[in-house]
Amino acid sequence: MDDRTVRLALERHWEASDAGDFEVEHEIYREDAVLDYPQSGERLRGRRNIQQSRFLQPNRKRFTVRRIVGSGDLWVTEFVLSYDGRPSYTVSIMEFRDGQVGRETQYFADPFDPAPSRAHLVERAA
Repeated sequence: MDDRTVRLALERHWEASDAGDFEVEHEIYREDAVLDYPQSGERLRGRRNIQQSRFLQPNRKRFTVRRIVGSGDLWVTEFVLSYDGRPSYTVSIMEFRDGQVGRETQYFADPFDPAPSRAHLVERAA
């Protein structure tokens, strides 16, 4: 797959994720894909397990993509994942193999206020 095709596949994936379309959302994964959540120590093996884990998630989810960068087999998406309206700043690292995601790692961070020691140096970003 060329970079344009991968980018379009990623855009389709994140749009389907936001829409709650579990079928389209998971088309991007290989049958033997692995998904890691390092912060919780979880590893999911296989497209069906990844899909089922997301289907069982009880919260209302919304995805707002901030940017997608990458080329070849390595792509990173920075997005805001909101659970029931509460934002979590998220990075997804996807490694492609044979045109589909073979491995994904997701990192999550909750918002926080600037430290008082640097508050006078920063501007608020959206």
